[in-house]
Amino acid sequence: MLALPLSGCGVEGAPSFIFFGAYFPAWLILVAFAICAAIIFRAVFVATRLSAVLPFQLFVCSALGATCALVAWSAWFGK
Repeated sequence: MLALPLSGCGVEGAPSFIFFGAYFPAWLILVAFAICAAIIFRAVFVATRLSAVLPFQLFVCSALGATCALVAWSAWFGK
């Protein structure tokens, strides 16, 4: 009973994608998605001149990128 929480993804296996015959974990793909989303948010902030008044831009863009990745994870793998 104590080992039950440690099973993780043991029943169904970890979510993964097949690229060129190799399995890549889904979180690795979503990390790349989060980085791209953060770069897009940064470009939007610069284009709208919001970057001049926005403090802690690295943290804001990172948080928005992580939020996009979590929403994508919930949309693709949520039940």
